Amino acid sequence: MKIILASGSPRRRELLGLFRVPFTIQAADIDETMDPAAAPAEETARVSIRKAQAVPREKDDLVIAADTIVVCGGKVLGKPRNEEEAAKMLTLLSGRDHQVMTGCTVLRGERRETFTEITDLHFRPLTGQEIEAYVRTGEPMDKAGAYGIQGGAALFCERMNGDYYNVMGLPVCHLGKVLKEIAPELFDEK
Repeated sequence: MKIILASGSPRRRELLGLFRVPFTIQAADIDETMDPAAAPAEETARVSIRKAQAVPREKDDLVIAADTIVVCGGKVLGKPRNEEEAAKMLTLLSGRDHQVMTGCTVLRGERRETFTEITDLHFRPLTGQEIEAYVRTGEPMDKAGAYGIQGGAALFCERMNGDYYNVMGLPVCHLGKVLKEIAPELFDEK
């Protein structure tokens, strides 16, 4: 059995490494457009399924795919296309509650397990200067909601309820439970 991470995200690669099992990376190249009329938690799960299914694999291979979004006031925030969009996203999040949702799919043979992990966060009010300085670092540009909780945005978050690693892009605790069901041999004592 080969384990395949269907993502090019360095954060997901780092987090999957916590399991201490060898894996390969095959980023899925799919259209990640979401249906704005559908529930965000369902859409991020749907996208993770499409990512997992897009990766070539052998019958017994195990594929892990994830898709992360930020939702604030009913608005879905993906990755910003430019610095102006990043600043708008951070302005929207300033002083507000929001959710980070990661749809995660594990495929092995004909078996598929999909779930959506949701973490609630609250950002303190941010000044325009703080937002501008953070955007200039470039850190927001490849991240849903235009921030990385493991980076400079750690200074913005006043409260969090849920899986911290979910906010980074891979809900490792829930994923571990699913992997124990689908591939228990990964956890056999050596």
